[in-house]
Amino acid sequence: MRTLRTAANAAHFHSEDDGHEKAPRNHLVRTIQSSYCDPLELIWTETARKLGMTIERDSTVFASWSGCGVLKIGVPESLDADDSLAQIIFHEVCHALVEGPEAFHKPDWGLQSDNPAHRVREHACLRLQAALAGQFGVRELLAATTNFRKYYDALSDDPLHDEAAPVTQIARRGWDRAKTGTWAAPLQDALRMTALIAAAVTAVAPEGSLWARASIRHGHHG
Repeated sequence: MRTLRTAANAAHFHSEDDGHEKAPRNHLVRTIQSSYCDPLELIWTETARKLGMTIERDSTVFASWSGCGVLKIGVPESLDADDSLAQIIFHEVCHALVEGPEAFHKPDWGLQSDNPAHRVREHACLRLQAALAGQFGVRELLAATTNFRKYYDALSDDPLHDEAAPVTQIARRGWDRAKTGTWAAPLQDALRMTALIAAAVTAVAPEGSLWARASIRHGHHG
C-alpha cells in the first residue's frame, strides 16, 4: 500500500529513512501546479469565447444570456446528472443561430420561456441542435435536457426534412447561418473535436453513461 506523502508527514518519512533524525526536507512536499479540466468544457468554453460569449457559472440560473456578452450557466451542483457545460453552451449557440444576429444584444435572445408564442422558436432550436449534432454522431451526447427533451427525442433522423412546416423554416434559417456565417468554422471545429473524443470514450463507457450513447444516431441533411 502506498502512503500519501503530504506536508504533514513529509518530515516523518525523511526522519525514518536511515534511522537518524534529519532536518525536514520541504522539497519533498509536492507542489500542485495544474488542475484537471473536462475536455468538452475546454472545447466549448473556447468556442463560446470565439463567438463573443464569456461563460460564467451562477447557482441562481440554469442558463441565461445577458445580451451583452455573458452567458451564465448553473454550477455543477445545480444541474442534472445528464447535463454538461458543453451541451448547454451548444444549445444556447443554437438559440443564437435561430434568432439571428439582432438577438445577440437581447437578454435570452429575445425569448421568454413562459410565452406560448415563443414555443415554436424553442422547437426550432431543438431541431437545429439535433441536425447539427447528428452530422457528427453526437446527437445523444449533446441532447437537450430540459422539459423539451421529449420533443427532442421524438425528432426523426432528419429534423429539417419538413420544409413546409413553419418550425422547420425557422430552424433552416439557423442552419444556413451555422453553415455559411462567421460562426460556421468555430462551430464545426467544436462538433468535430467533440466527435473525436466521443469516438475514443464510447468503447469503454459503462452502461448508463452518457458517453455510451454518443454515437447512436446520425442525421442526414443538406
